[in-house]
Amino acid sequence: MGEKKLDKSSLIGMGVIAALLFWMMYSSKSTDTSKETEEKAKTETAATNKTSDIDHLVKNANDTAVNPQLKAALGAFAYSATLPSVKGKDVKVTNDLITITFSNKGGYIKEIEVNNVKRISKHSDELVKIIKDNNSKLNLQFQSKDNRVYNTNDLYFEPTLTKEGENQIVSMKLKTSETAYLEYRYVIKPKEYMLDFSIRTVGLSNIVDGSKTAELEWQLKAYRNEKSISYENRYVEIAYEHDSGKDDYLSATSKFEEKTISEVSYVAFKQHFFSSILLTDTPFKTTSLKSQNLVSDEKLDTVFTKDFNAKMPLEFKGGELSYNMNLYFGPSDYDILKGYKRNLEQTMPLGWGIFGWINKFLFIPVFGFLVKFIPHGIAIIVLTILVRLVMSPITYKSYVSQAKMKVIRPEVAEINEKFKNDPMKKQQETMKLYSKAGVNPMAGCIPGLLQIPIFYALFQFFPSAFDLRQKSFLWADDLSSYDNVLNLPFYIPFYGNHVSLFPILASIAIFFYMKMTTGDQAQMTTPQEGMPDMSKIMKIMIYISPLMMLFFFNNYASGLSLYYFISNLITIGIMYVIKNKIVKEDKIKAKIEENKTKERPKSKFQRKMEEMMEQAQQQKANQNKK
Repeated sequence: MGEKKLDKSSLIGMGVIAALLFWMMYSSKSTDTSKETEEKAKTETAATNKTSDIDHLVKNANDTAVNPQLKAALGAFAYSATLPSVKGKDVKVTNDLITITFSNKGGYIKEIEVNNVKRISKHSDELVKIIKDNNSKLNLQFQSKDNRVYNTNDLYFEPTLTKEGENQIVSMKLKTSETAYLEYRYVIKPKEYMLDFSIRTVGLSNIVDGSKTAELEWQLKAYRNEKSISYENRYVEIAYEHDSGKDDYLSATSKFEEKTISEVSYVAFKQHFFSSILLTDTPFKTTSLKSQNLVSDEKLDTVFTKDFNAKMPLEFKGGELSYNMNLYFGPSDYDILKGYKRNLEQTMPLGWGIFGWINKFLFIPVFGFLVKFIPHGIAIIVLTILVRLVMSPITYKSYVSQAKMKVIRPEVAEINEKFKNDPMKKQQETMKLYSKAGVNPMAGCIPGLLQIPIFYALFQFFPSAFDLRQKSFLWADDLSSYDNVLNLPFYIPFYGNHVSLFPILASIAIFFYMKMTTGDQAQMTTPQEGMPDMSKIMKIMIYISPLMMLFFFNNYASGLSLYYFISNLITIGIMYVIKNKIVKEDKIKAKIEENKTKERPKSKFQRKMEEMMEQAQQQKANQNKK
């Protein structure tokens, strides 16, 4: 019986059914999401109302008629809420680098301002604020022996500000009596972004249920601080260290991601150029991490990029808590982070393996040295020149290999035609020709492969270089962002709503470079039967590659586009000198002819390849006989 085929009507019917199923699934998901959102909104509203009621009770704590209600609402910690100092102003301190405001309610950091660092643009009147307007919370949840669940966000701490030498000490105490309390202790050191932070309890073993772990929750909605939303959001992510030195991260590109990790020693809420990091001397046994992307449409202006959340259990010992930690709020700068010797530089996206090593041990030290003496734009040009000079021997070898392949191309084509019906023999004769002429077909590829680590390392280096932030060069106001010379009244998909000049210059330079080299590459490539004509593909790539660069780099750091523009200009110059002044085709041809007359020793690889080919040819001959 013949196989039954689907007719047009059946296909249309199946398509309609699939569409209906998809619509039902989507509608169900939307309904579930709506219900979940509605329930969350109700919970948040109830919590807000409860908090407002407590705030009202605290405000009128001197009214004896209210005190029983306050006692009922806050239990043993109602004592802390009646202290006069909890109704005072927030505590504000500065150490020249950052200005910190502490909230009496909750005892956490209410605002972090990075001094003398502008948000979005260097012409802005607004400074970078990592924390403000309740975008961050640090909450400790624990249970009492009478089964009450407490959240420190809802409770009132007694603040004190003292000095120990040059250090400023902010102590936030949540008291049940004058001698029993939960304390958040912050130590602000002069000219440092890192704070000492500790959580401890004193005399609360009779009140707090120490058999159940407390839960420390840290949350941050990351503010947008840079010019390009899409570019900045690529580097906003959670990074963390676990299991005694291993580092990892939650994807910056995911809409939502959640992980639970063991033995965590730090959690970093990393923005593009600023980081908030919680470190602990005693690793958290487990840590639950969540990251949610808040940018629904990159074409629209937005306030926040991502919502971060971390939950860590804290264990009681002898009925009391005692954890020594640190908090870092400041630039995502490699040298600053490395200076703390806590492995924090691993939060920088410098690339894995060899790419990261090249950045850490080559580009970061060299560029850091250059910017001490010359402007950042000039430093990029000098760095580019140094890289191209170091890579010039590889460029030279690559071109010489191309020239050799170009010279013997007619002979390779002749072999292909002669043995077109015998692929094995064709391969053997081609390998013999390469061996006699002293030509290595891989010699042109290997130099190109050697340049890939350099290319990728630089691709990671420029977006991570804090030194480039808001540094200008020529028409570019900020080398860490795009150099828009024209704003468009409309949005072009994959391109944006502005025109950047450095990507245009880089695209023009790569066009002329490919125009110069593609002809030689095409001539060294012999067409193979059944394979696409690489010469035609290369000719198309002359136009596609610059166009791809134009679109891809329009929203990237102008420093990166400047590098590729200068790099391609220098490479064009080097190739011109090699092609017209150093490497002469007639000399290469004479050298190849001389090599053919010499008996050249074969390498182990060549001998092995010939043996394998001969064996394969013999097997084929035996099969043909059978």
